[in-house]
Parts: sequence; C-alpha cells; structure tokens
Amino acid sequence: IKVRSIEVLVYCFVYDNFRLYSLPWDSPWTWYICLLGIDFCFYWAHRIAHEVNFIWAIHQAHHSAEDFVFTSALRQAVLQPFTAWMTYVPLALFIPPPIFLAHLQLGELYMFWLHTEVIHKLGPLEYIFNTPSHHRVHHARNPKYIDRNYAGTFIIWDRMFGTFEPEDPNEPIVYGLVHPVQSYNPFYLQLHHWGAMYEKMKSLPGWKNKILVPFMGPGWEPGKPRLGLREDIPKIEHPVAIWDPQIHLIDKIYVVYHFALTILFYHELTERHGEMHQFIVTCSILSLIATITSLGFILEGR
Repeated sequence: IKVRSIEVLVYCFVYDNFRLYSLPWDSPWTWYICLLGIDFCFYWAHRIAHEVNFIWAIHQAHHSAEDFVFTSALRQAVLQPFTAWMTYVPLALFIPPPIFLAHLQLGELYMFWLHTEVIHKLGPLEYIFNTPSHHRVHHARNPKYIDRNYAGTFIIWDRMFGTFEPEDPNEPIVYGLVHPVQSYNPFYLQLHHWGAMYEKMKSLPGWKNKILVPFMGPGWEPGKPRLGLREDIPKIEHPVAIWDPQIHLIDKIYVVYHFALTILFYHELTERHGEMHQFIVTCSILSLIATITSLGFILEGR
C-alpha cells in the first residue's frame, strides 16, 4: 500500500504541536468521524486539483489514459502529495495520526475498484456511495461531464455542492484529456501541462492576466468565468480514435520482460535501500527512471 509521506509527516507535525483535542482512538465514533472527515477533505482536495490550473498541471497525469481499467487508478501524479496535504491538516487538530493513516489507505483501496467499465450501476447504492458509474463520468472528456463527481467514497458531497452528474446512456463516455496526450514518456505525461500553462501566460496581454493563469481554472481566459465556459471545451469527434501506436510482437515481449525486471528491481531497492550507500540508491533510482522512459519510447515505436 502506498504511504504518502508528505501528507503523513505534516499531519503528525500539526497533531503533535497544535492539536486542540485528541479523540479517543478506541471509540467507534472517532473512526466514523475520521471516515467522513477524510472523505470530505478528499472531495475538496480533488475539486481544487481540477479548478486551480497549477494544481491541475500536477493532477492531469491521472486523467491522461484513454482507457478506463483498473491500471488507470495506478496512473498517479508524482507531485500530488505536495498539494493534497493542505486539505487534511484541520483533521490533525483532533484525530490521532494512526486512525488518519488507516482511513487514508482504506480510501485508496476503495477508489481502486472504481476504475472499471465492467461494473454497471448499483441500484440504491448510487445515491450514497461513489461507484464505477459515477467515476466513469469523472474521467470523461465529454463537455457534459467535465468537472463532475469529485467524490472519493461518498457521492453525497457532489450532490450537496452541485458537482454531481449521473452517467447518461445517451452520452457515451470518451476518456482522457480534452487535448489528448499522445505519448508514453513519463516525463512528458507528468509535466506537459506546465509548458502549456507557460505558453498561455506568454500569449495573454497584461501582467495581471499572466499572473492569474496558474490560479484560475484550466479553461479560463480574460473576460470569462473563473473556470472558463463549457461551450469552449472541445467537442467529441466521431468516430473516436484512441491513440494506439502499433509495434512488433518482439518489441512487446521485450517491454513486458524488462518491465517485470524493473518491478523486481524496484522491490529489491525498497527492501534494501537502508543498507545501501546513498550514492548507490540515487544511481538505482535514476536507472529505474531511465528504464521506464526507454520502455515508453519503445511502446511509441521510436
């Protein structure tokens, strides 16, 4: 299970130094309050990640997949923990860190199964819980579905704050970014929106407009609402063409084999890095990054 160290370290620091009260760890009510509190904070962290341009530049990598399968949940933004921690800090004023961490990880596990097209609507559960149907809407690039369904576990937050949109059988979902990213380069996938943001800042007149670009919505332009206009979102062109570069079978076998070795190498590194010199650890990390990048180039046919 992934441990998001930045969020946990900041949380523990605030709890140790600034907590107002410590709820009893062995009370069921503490766990219930933490469950609702973390999910409420996640909703706002997630919504901010879509509505503030420089945080969207970090989060967009998670939405870049044009397929919607379980592995889409693993397509994470490497810098996300550096911004998400801010919304969880208020909980540190009264909820013990072990309970916070337990719910944080359980929330991660819950959201993993939401990334699928196999599971259809789940009846009455759709009114309370976030489900694959609701999350498919969130990952869509159809103009109707943009900036909807930010929930983690409970969809009630979207219903309360006006960001809920049900899946419409008459509006087939198309996944990915509104400007699809045709690359397997991990650096480009993680960082390309920073370049787009810079180009937008250069193109706008006036220093005020340039400074506002990182803090407004990704679709904002001078004279328009903070989040831009929905009619400016690119329409879906049919038939939908999903980017799928074709490579030889031998190249696919090569990539699968070396990716398996990379996972084994990563596992060994995480197990033994405490026994290794820092220089060796650094070189190993650079080797992992170079390998993954090279495999991406092969998948692109380069």
